[in-house]
Amino acid sequence: MPCLLHSLLPLSSTPKPLLLANSSVTSGPFAADSQRLLSFHTVTAVSKTKSETRINKKAEDDYHATLKALNSKGRFPRKSLGQHYMLNSEVNDQLVAAADVQEGDLVVEIGPGTGSLTNVLVNSGATVLAIEKDPYMAALVTERFSSLDGVKVLQEDFTKCHIRSHLSTVSQSGRNSSGVKPQYAKVVSNLPFNISTEVIKQLLPMGDIFSEVILLLQEEAAVRMVDSSLRSSEYRPINIFINFYSEPEYKFKVPRTNFFPQPKVDAAVVSFRLKQPVDYPPVSSAKSFFSMVNCAFNGKRKMLRKTLQHICSPPEIEEALVSAGLPSTSRPEELALDDFVRLHNSIIVKA
Repeated sequence: MPCLLHSLLPLSSTPKPLLLANSSVTSGPFAADSQRLLSFHTVTAVSKTKSETRINKKAEDDYHATLKALNSKGRFPRKSLGQHYMLNSEVNDQLVAAADVQEGDLVVEIGPGTGSLTNVLVNSGATVLAIEKDPYMAALVTERFSSLDGVKVLQEDFTKCHIRSHLSTVSQSGRNSSGVKPQYAKVVSNLPFNISTEVIKQLLPMGDIFSEVILLLQEEAAVRMVDSSLRSSEYRPINIFINFYSEPEYKFKVPRTNFFPQPKVDAAVVSFRLKQPVDYPPVSSAKSFFSMVNCAFNGKRKMLRKTLQHICSPPEIEEALVSAGLPSTSRPEELALDDFVRLHNSIIVKA
């Protein structure tokens, strides 16, 4: 399948100064980013060896595609939506490789923006369901891939959409190379940083429909989500949640200079390999389990006999801790996922 990026704007052998909008941006909130975008293009256009030139032409292509897409609608990235567009096609390639996207895979992309990652997914042979909140960008991506049956664009807020229903509709047409519908879909996305936690909480319990979730996140958040070290200041209920439903893995760092506009922080790619429901830790109710965990962390450095006393009396909590093989003076930051599971089941028995 030909790369659609090349059809958007022909590359010239000589780099030309290009800026967003109808003329150069010399003032306002995006002035520095526009100049940086120009610098990004100029630097990558420097003459190199033949092999390096092929790589740079690919990077320039994403630069041109992003620029042309934004210019075509007269759009600037919207801060309220956390929009930061990827300029480096190499990062998109690595993101798709991390998800091991194969011919016939069904992939959900949240926030496709100008469609640069969508294009790599399509060229990998995937059927793509792209969900975009911004109506202008949704129209842009729809127009860009209008000639392809393998791309469906929905103009919706992902955090409020009925993803199971949408996936069911799209999967009817999805077939792999053997003519069989893929059993599980994947999520591959360059997420707006401001919705990452909410999206993760929505996606990870869906191991019955997704096999893997690959997300580009704010690096600090990525490290915090993957590292579940006990007695750490970063150890929180989200760590328990993530490990309950998945096996997280930090993949690679993405410097902030790869985005437009440039964010104040670096990013990183994290893989969440989702567990099947039969592989979840054995608790009678996930809802009551996470309610207990959240209550426990309300007083992170307090003993559990204090933070959980609204569930049982302090002596009963102490007894449940001992029954679970834990010290009666345990604090939430000292308990791993399996410890919380045993404590929850012990409390349920005594309740």
